Amino acid sequence: MKYTQFLFLFSLSVANGYGVIPTSTTVICGGGPAGLLGAIMMAQKFPDQKVKVFDRLEPPPSPFDSTVWSDISRFYLIGLSGRGQVSLDKFGVWNEVEDACTAVVGRKDWAPGSNEAVERIYLDRNFTTQVLPRDKLVGVLYQHILDNYSSQVELNYGYDVQPLNFGEDGSGAVTLAVTKCSEKENQDLECDMNSVNHITADFLIAADGTARTIANEIEENDKKRRKLMNPLKRLLAGKPFTVTRYEDDNKRIYKTIPMKLPADWRPDINYSARSKGGRLILDALPANEKGEFCGVMLLRKDDEMAQSDADPQKFREFINEYLPMFSNIVDDGTVSKVAQKSPSFIPAFRYVGPRLHCGECTVVLGDCAHTVKPYFGLGANCALEDIVILSDAIDETESVKDAIQDFSKRRAKDSKTIVRISRDLDRPGTLGVFTFVIPIILDAIFSKIAPKVFAPNMISMVQREDMTFENIGKRKRMDRFLQLTIISAGISGATASIRAILRTWGRLLGRRELLIARSIGMSILGCVFLQKTLPFLVPGMAPADLLAITKTSVTEKDAISAKR
Repeated sequence: MKYTQFLFLFSLSVANGYGVIPTSTTVICGGGPAGLLGAIMMAQKFPDQKVKVFDRLEPPPSPFDSTVWSDISRFYLIGLSGRGQVSLDKFGVWNEVEDACTAVVGRKDWAPGSNEAVERIYLDRNFTTQVLPRDKLVGVLYQHILDNYSSQVELNYGYDVQPLNFGEDGSGAVTLAVTKCSEKENQDLECDMNSVNHITADFLIAADGTARTIANEIEENDKKRRKLMNPLKRLLAGKPFTVTRYEDDNKRIYKTIPMKLPADWRPDINYSARSKGGRLILDALPANEKGEFCGVMLLRKDDEMAQSDADPQKFREFINEYLPMFSNIVDDGTVSKVAQKSPSFIPAFRYVGPRLHCGECTVVLGDCAHTVKPYFGLGANCALEDIVILSDAIDETESVKDAIQDFSKRRAKDSKTIVRISRDLDRPGTLGVFTFVIPIILDAIFSKIAPKVFAPNMISMVQREDMTFENIGKRKRMDRFLQLTIISAGISGATASIRAILRTWGRLLGRRELLIARSIGMSILGCVFLQKTLPFLVPGMAPADLLAITKTSVTEKDAISAKR
């Protein structure tokens, strides 16, 4: 629904006798993990103030309803790392969330074309990854609010929220249009034009995920505001608020597939397989402790098997060819259902900046501020961590205005870095060689030679909850500078030595023989280089495959063993 439509609705509501209702101190747009944890945080800090949460979707299912969660392929599983666990624990909800989780202590990966898998058990980690459906996490937080803050936190599901202004009228409050809506699958949001209402908020937390309704409106509002400025004032106003939207050059869709593992397979690790050419990537996480897993099949959008009406027989042949290690686990009935299932889409990389606030009372966080693909645990975990950082900013300042500005200073650069890191690990083809393959190879070599000087690879670094993403980025840039400096010095020294040797040979053998010697030497060096690098240049190579080949740990002390 467009901003102009809401201006019309505002006029319509006034004409029908609706006014702006009294201020609601805090309004949270978005009822996902970050939105609900934000509501809990605000309720704890300001017990005398009202918090209103609005979300487009229906209320989440009960986390205790076994009939809902028995359909293990219905819900996308997420892994809570140290960042997420610390965030939930800060506000007293981690124990409840943990009861709904399944621990994952390692992973087993089949590289493209390999019949052998590499199994790694994570040792000496500060936190064990805990897995659960995203919707169950939302359900636990929802139930916690009902049990502990029902008189203070008002949960409103099935509502769309659009900002009408961000306090430019001098009121210091945001005016919002709230409309009763219904969102049907594969259809646009449908809103009841006669049910529009208006509220004002002293504090607006935009946590509406990839929909980023609030962020988009802030961007448009900032454009209009800057157009009215004279050139000098526009220059002094700094950079405009922008939603940076990257074109997805490695598009994938996914289908979920339920699996019941054999009794001799470990039920507490992540299973992963990749096909040659990168056509298929499968990641399977435990849905419970009974050996039931939810596999996520990543396919290219135009793949025949990615369509909603794929032929079951062809899909079975596809599984047999590309996933022979899982073929006997998945029965024909399941294969038929997955073949005809509609695919789900993965969001593209986006972030907002250079600040995460607007005016004196609006802040943007979670997926709304930094959208990544759910491959490296930087989605929900970072969104939950945003609430901790906002909480700290509130504690250390004296007003909402100061708190949101402080939050921007602490998190805006991190938001950009989170997306940049994730995108570098997802680039295809030649770009991926330079942003992903070569850095991991360099880190594997140098961190093994001098672990006190060089940090582990980027995938390992982002799991460190004691470092900000900006500092992680700085550390890896320093590592890369030192690595290239050492390599350059080594090449220069080797070149000087080779030249000296060739000059000596030239005097002894003559010019013709010298050319032959050079050719032989270059051929030998080329063969050595290809022998060392070819294993890393397999199409469809994934992070897990590289880590297995380099024997690099996800953490510094992982146990690695090869098994069929």
